[in-house]
Amino acid sequence: MALKATIYKADLDIANMDVHQYADYQLTMALHPSETIERLMVRLLAYARFADEQLEFSRDLFETDEPALWERDLTGQLVKWIEVGTPDEDKVKKASARCKQVAVITYGSGVAEWYKKNARLKTLSNVQVWQLSEKTTAAIQQLCERTMQLQLNVMDGEWTLIGNHAQAEIEWTQLQ
Repeated sequence: MALKATIYKADLDIANMDVHQYADYQLTMALHPSETIERLMVRLLAYARFADEQLEFSRDLFETDEPALWERDLTGQLVKWIEVGTPDEDKVKKASARCKQVAVITYGSGVAEWYKKNARLKTLSNVQVWQLSEKTTAAIQQLCERTMQLQLNVMDGEWTLIGNHAQAEIEWTQLQ
């Protein structure tokens, strides 16, 4: 018998003073049996970075040709394609041809090697690559609960994610 996904809910309040974005999002995320809490929380941060009412979580671990998140316009065309982790270069190139904006949110110890190995990504003008520090991913895991109340504050480029019992300073590095 196959294991089922575990459902997590997050009420994410965003106050981004840098871009004057103030919004509240009620998110439902499925934790795949083979997925870690770290990856689940990185997906949540990816949502926060590109937050929009049309942005949604896909079935990326169930469907390998889908990203972690995507956004479609009102006609159903893909607008944003957001990968989490260290995806295959060909998958990112295909997404780049299909979407206006592609982003890869990387984390973990092997990011530098992955980025060096996938140097052709630098030629894709609509692709952004962001790296989260290991300190950040360790801290955001402490905020994870089955039902989360989270406040994200962004001011002068500094990101702080506040949960019920802890908070995490979010360190982003834009590689591309």
